Amino acid sequence: MNDTPILSALDSATLLPQAAKVALITGITGQDGSYLAELLLDKGYVVHGIVRRTSGHNTGRIDHLLGASDAAGGRLYLHDGDLIDGASLLRIMAAVRPDEVYNLAAQSHVASSFQVPEYTAQTDALGPLRLLEAIRTLGLTHHTRFYQASSSELYGQTLVSPQSESTVFAPRSPYAAAKLYAYWITVNYREAYGIYACNGILFNHESPRRGSEFVTRKITLALARIACGQQQTLLLGNLAALRDWGHARDYVAMQWLMLQQRSARDYVIATGVQYSVRHFVESAASELGMTLEWSGSGLHERARICALQAGSAAAAHCHLGQVVAQVDPALFRPTEVGALLGDASLARQQLGWVPQHSFAQLVRAMVRSDLALAMSAPAAIPAAATHQENLA
Repeated sequence: MNDTPILSALDSATLLPQAAKVALITGITGQDGSYLAELLLDKGYVVHGIVRRTSGHNTGRIDHLLGASDAAGGRLYLHDGDLIDGASLLRIMAAVRPDEVYNLAAQSHVASSFQVPEYTAQTDALGPLRLLEAIRTLGLTHHTRFYQASSSELYGQTLVSPQSESTVFAPRSPYAAAKLYAYWITVNYREAYGIYACNGILFNHESPRRGSEFVTRKITLALARIACGQQQTLLLGNLAALRDWGHARDYVAMQWLMLQQRSARDYVIATGVQYSVRHFVESAASELGMTLEWSGSGLHERARICALQAGSAAAAHCHLGQVVAQVDPALFRPTEVGALLGDASLARQQLGWVPQHSFAQLVRAMVRSDLALAMSAPAAIPAAATHQENLA
């Protein structure tokens, strides 16, 4: 962990170069927040991030940025705060007076939202409201632009495919219901108070920085371990679930682009290509030199190795016929969302946004990162998820 001190909002605000644009990111230590911070710093922004105070600050994804900021005289500052603490948000907003706010923080685990629905609502629904209200009450209505990270989980059990900005929402979890409130309160503050506020309806987006509780990272971590002889089997829930997976780096570029327009509007951020969890497993295994064969169905489905590529890491530690993946009924959600596919044609037409990473490139990057981790420091690999994996 980086030893850079967490500055108070007032202290850090006095250090700002006045000519630079100022951005405030909630969730800066997460996957999206770290990529967005990189992007904004590269564009010359001064970046402020809000971090929740726990026993320590989990800054692993941005330690390289903190070090670079120190060397450059400081353009990245962190502040203790929380989306459920309106006073901390008001204090930080008053001191920083950001040009742009990116609200990326959330209780983002869909399955966990069934266990902690009230906390999910406080963070994911009322958190955005607190930020918007801070903009309004501090007189920043015509100064600060606001981006809300929305979710494809809003569409839930929709029968329409692909899903676009005009598709009716049908949330299927406390997480999605909280995100629905956040979506509409963002629209409301835009229409009622003239705040430049917009929602990015993000479909699934992954990277080597994805948390291990998310199904894609769970897959690449487990298969890398299996290839190195450190784990026997990958346990999964709904193999048939279909998702539109993109790279987080592409999606944060779109988030920035949304705040650079003449007027605010909401956009779907997606690749427009859909794959199953089963296909993701096959693709990740292939990158490791394993060809899989599926047998059984439903809760009894499993994957065995039917071929091994000579010279691969898997060839040294695995054997033909080895079961490397199987279904665990305990990993299903209380209410499943079977298929999500985004239509980002509006973003392509109006903003010229096109994702730069293919599905194959995404899987390859994640597998290579986790294989390197498994080979160099097996004890440092995050523990495999034993709860319902997150498809959000």
